[in-house]
Amino acid sequence: MGTIGSVMLEPLRQGLPPVDPTAVSGSASCALPARFEAVRGARSFTRSTLSQWGLDERFDDVALVVSELVTNALRHALPDEARPCGGEQPEAAAVRLHLMRWSTRLVCAVRDPSEDRPGGSFAPERTDENCDLESGRGLFLVDSYSDSWGWHPLAGRLTGKVVWALFLLRD
Repeated sequence: MGTIGSVMLEPLRQGLPPVDPTAVSGSASCALPARFEAVRGARSFTRSTLSQWGLDERFDDVALVVSELVTNALRHALPDEARPCGGEQPEAAAVRLHLMRWSTRLVCAVRDPSEDRPGGSFAPERTDENCDLESGRGLFLVDSYSDSWGWHPLAGRLTGKVVWALFLLRD
């Protein structure tokens, strides 16, 4: 996973026991084109990856979160010329889905080209106010179904951000 993996995982260390990024027991990633059909592909990729890791029972929650994160990236994080709008879209990868597994954790991370904060005014700590927002409800689902989530801008040669969700696994 190298340096990029370390950068992506830095925020996951806050408030949790230390994680050695080199101790990932499984990782998989796929590039997704700038088309809304990519959400279906992300769910399919998630299903096959979780099945390979023996985590089929976690699919429903993880797939819902992956769907929301990928949809948000496609809808809000792409430049206007790359944003899906129903017609033919270029096949170039617009976002990237990463799944990483340790013995007690699973992380779903979606990388996109925008450095803007996801969800606008969505704030996990203000649940009552979030229900009235026009957008950001998908992040309410992410917050509800994952054990933790967050985002951070990328550093170094990469531009954009990573939005991640953490699922704790039982031994």
